[in-house]
This record gives sequence, structure tokens and C-alpha cells, in this order.
Amino acid sequence: MTIKVVRGNPTPEELAAALAVVRARAAAVAATPPSGAETPRDAWSDPARIAGRRVPQPGRASWTRTYWPS
Repeated sequence: MTIKVVRGNPTPEELAAALAVVRARAAAVAATPPSGAETPRDAWSDPARIAGRRVPQPGRASWTRTYWPS
């Protein structure tokens, strides 16, 4: 990787700070999983937690019992 200063005359401290930011960003990008990779779900977002243990029986008002377990 080559970094080139186009304008100005940075001090060594400024150049080191800019290089640290670029390296941190590159490390963060390398650490992220690819977009097609499946990420594990935590318990809070698991749909099985909301569904409860029983499946509502079909009927006239079964739609009212689909979310709230009784």
C-alpha cells in the first residue's frame, strides 16, 4: 500500500495519525464477514421466542390468537 501526500507538508505526527486511521479502517473492513455470510441470531430476535409453545387451532377468531400465547 502506498500513501502519497498530494498537498501540504504534514508533520510526522499528522502523518502517523492519518496512517493510523487508514490502517484501522482497513482492519475493520477485513474483520467484517462477507455480505452473503449468515450471521447467528441472538435469543432476543429469535421468532420461536414469540411464537410460544402452542400453535393456535383454526377457527373464526384464530387470527387473534396468532401472536399472544394464552
